[in-house]
Amino acid sequence: MTIEEYKKKANDVRKTVLRLIYEAQTSHIGSNFSSADILTVLYHIANVDRELKEDRDRVVVSKGWVAATMYVLLAEKGIIPKEDLETYCKEGSAYIGLVEPSVRGIEAAGGSMGYGLPFGVGFALAKKLKKEKGRVFVLMSDGELQIGTTWESMLIAKQHNLSQLVVLVDNNSWQAMGRTKDILNVEPIEERVRPFGWEVRRINGHNHEQIEHALQTASESSPSLIICDTIKGKGVRRFEDNNMYHYKELSKEEYEEALKELSQSNG
Repeated sequence: MTIEEYKKKANDVRKTVLRLIYEAQTSHIGSNFSSADILTVLYHIANVDRELKEDRDRVVVSKGWVAATMYVLLAEKGIIPKEDLETYCKEGSAYIGLVEPSVRGIEAAGGSMGYGLPFGVGFALAKKLKKEKGRVFVLMSDGELQIGTTWESMLIAKQHNLSQLVVLVDNNSWQAMGRTKDILNVEPIEERVRPFGWEVRRINGHNHEQIEHALQTASESSPSLIICDTIKGKGVRRFEDNNMYHYKELSKEEYEEALKELSQSNG
């Protein structure tokens, strides 16, 4: 896929996510938009198709509040029906605002901070023991680097040399109640993670070429961590770097303004 194609697809993902979140009058638009570029590239690169074969790549989304983006991409891959998107966060729907494995293509529940990497380590260890093909990708938030289970999982991954494991951090510098650095500073991430024996690199999490290159060249001899520096709410000026849109529902005016801006954008 060309860079222009990536830009268009990520922009289309944002537009659909915007509509789903507005119509459902739910939240997390900022987090969905910060991770949209990462997930767009990941789901193009990853070996995940509608058959969900055992030797597929597995994608674990620890920051499960980006469920809307996940559902849009799963629908585009043909893993879930596109018409199911219209039930997002509606009464009785399986498509709630946090990812759950009751939805086809969702590998593990996400949303409780610090659980995604343990799931990913388990999947990667299982693949190694079974000599099964495929990698395990984990998308997590920067706030989850504050959680003890994250660091325990890093130790286990190195102990078992889980080179199938690739972790992407959506490093947008915010968490629910404020700046990550003010709540519990996790920087410098590279210096904290490398002593655990992981390969670590840092990229622009909105640069599709950098994301693609990092995923394609991840280490084959050790677990990998890719720090993706992002902007919360990326794509709409009103949302960008504004933590109010972590929980805030969108008004009609905000929705129409955001949709107009995205429609005029090339990505």
